[in-house]
Amino acid sequence: MSEIAQDTENRHTIPAIDRMMEVLEALEHGNSTGLTIRDLTDLLNLPRTAVYRILNTLQRHDMVHRDKVGAYSLGRRLLTLASHVASRASDFDIAAFSQPFLDRLSADLGEGVKLSVIDEEGIVVVAASQGRREYALTVKPGQRMPTHASAASKLLLSYVEPQDLDQWLADPLPTYTGRTITNPKRFRAELARIKRLGWAQDKGESAPSIHAFAAPVFFKTGRLAAAVSVPFLAGADSSRMEEIRMAAIDTGRAISDAMPT
Repeated sequence: MSEIAQDTENRHTIPAIDRMMEVLEALEHGNSTGLTIRDLTDLLNLPRTAVYRILNTLQRHDMVHRDKVGAYSLGRRLLTLASHVASRASDFDIAAFSQPFLDRLSADLGEGVKLSVIDEEGIVVVAASQGRREYALTVKPGQRMPTHASAASKLLLSYVEPQDLDQWLADPLPTYTGRTITNPKRFRAELARIKRLGWAQDKGESAPSIHAFAAPVFFKTGRLAAAVSVPFLAGADSSRMEEIRMAAIDTGRAISDAMPT
């Protein structure tokens, strides 16, 4: 870029926002325990006061999180914003499109309802509706789900191509409860069973007290778009569980049928 072009571009940008983006990018590529103000000051060669003010502003908007020892990491608000980014394949916003269906399902069951998708990092909730039952589980966009230990996660992975699934199973599968499937061969068999059935179940695989059912949502092309899931507390009787399972399946079909061409 020529000096003239660069000077023209600089006149139409805001330096403070440039510095804010530098801070966010540093946190994105920082270590898993976060970065301190001193780390960021040294890394970005910015004045300590400038870094402090940027972090304070970002923290107020939940764009960064500060832990007890003063290390900063990216905040949950960024996940929520990311969930509303249009699909790379189109400008279709599946979260907004599906919200009325989720609200209806939540109202019918009284349980929290989630819509999840798979991205480069794993499984993320992109839309949710809160339940009104006394013990309904809280759900919200931006939550990350265990890749191998939730109904939605298993359902989404059941549609992943075999060569891509190898990458998801390259690392050891952590144990969360006695029901977590950690053996790759057993997990592959579970995914094949889920795809054959057309729905998935979590029997307390990520937390002993939480169960769930999940069903697929498809684009008109037949490609998997998302998973709609209903988590609920363990102890529900068989008739209640069947009600939840069928409601999730019916909602997944309703969203799929209503999808634009």
